[in-house]
Amino acid sequence: MRRLRSDRTGISYLSSGAEDAPLVVCLHGFPDIPRTWTPLTERLTAEGYRVISPWLPGYAPSPLDGPFDIPTLTRTIMSLVDELSPSNPVRIVGHDWGSVIVQYALAAWPERFRAAAALALPHVLAVETNFARYPSELQRSAYMALFQVPLVSDRIVKLRNYRYIERLWRTWSPGFDPGSDYFDEIKLCLRASMPAPLKYYRAMTSLNAVRQVRETLAAGPILVPTIYLHGERDGCIGLEIAEDQEAHFSALFEVVRLADAGHFLHLERPAEVNAAISRWFGAH
Repeated sequence: MRRLRSDRTGISYLSSGAEDAPLVVCLHGFPDIPRTWTPLTERLTAEGYRVISPWLPGYAPSPLDGPFDIPTLTRTIMSLVDELSPSNPVRIVGHDWGSVIVQYALAAWPERFRAAAALALPHVLAVETNFARYPSELQRSAYMALFQVPLVSDRIVKLRNYRYIERLWRTWSPGFDPGSDYFDEIKLCLRASMPAPLKYYRAMTSLNAVRQVRETLAAGPILVPTIYLHGERDGCIGLEIAEDQEAHFSALFEVVRLADAGHFLHLERPAEVNAAISRWFGAH
C-alpha cells in the first residue's frame, strides 16, 4: 500500500494493486480515515482490482480549504477519478459522508461508473422523507446541531484528547472497539484538520448547494448498479431511515442488512460486508 498525492486536486490517497487494474475508489465518512478500508482493500486487490482510498477534502494530509458542500466535494472526487481513470468507468464505495458523495456522483456522472456500494447512509431523498416520519432520529442527530456552532463545537470535540469522537464511535457502533491505535490515528488526523471536518455539517445550511443536490437526485433514479449495506444496530442512522429508498434506484439495486452490526459495519463485520461488495462488483 502506497501513499500518493494527486497532482490535479492535491488529494492524498492510499493505493494498492496494479496501476492498470480495474479501479475501485473508497470514500470514508466522519469521523474516520482511509485506513477504514484496509480489510476491503485486501480482499479486492487479491481479486485483481486497484483500490484507492483518499483522505477526503478537509482531512489532512488532503487540502483543508473549502467549500465543503456536496457538489463541490463531489467535483473534487470526480477530478481525482478522471485523473486516475480518464477513459474507463470505475467502481466506487462510500460510507457515511462518502455515501452521500457517491450518490451525487452516480446521479450526475453515471457514465463514469460500473457499479457502486453505499454504506450506512441511504439515499438522501429517502433520508429527508423518513426524518419527517421518524422524529426519534432527531435525537440521534443532535451532534449535527452542535457542529453548526463554530468555536463551541470545535472546543467540545477537542476536549480531553477528542473524547467526544470516541463517544460517537461507541454510540454509533455499540460494543465495537477499533483499538487504541486506530483512535490515535483518527485523532492525529483531526488535530491536523480541525475545524474542516465539522464544516461538512455547516455546509448543510447552504441553500443553493442543498437545492442543487435535491434537483440532481430527483431528476431520476440512479442508473448505476448499486448495493446498499446497513447495520441493524446503527446508533447514528436508524435502519428505518432507509425505508423506501429503492424508489430512487434502478432495478439493479440490492439491500443487505447486517444483524449485530452498527454504523461502522465494514470494520465490525468485514467478512460479510467485503463478500457482498466483492460479489456485486464481480457481477457488474
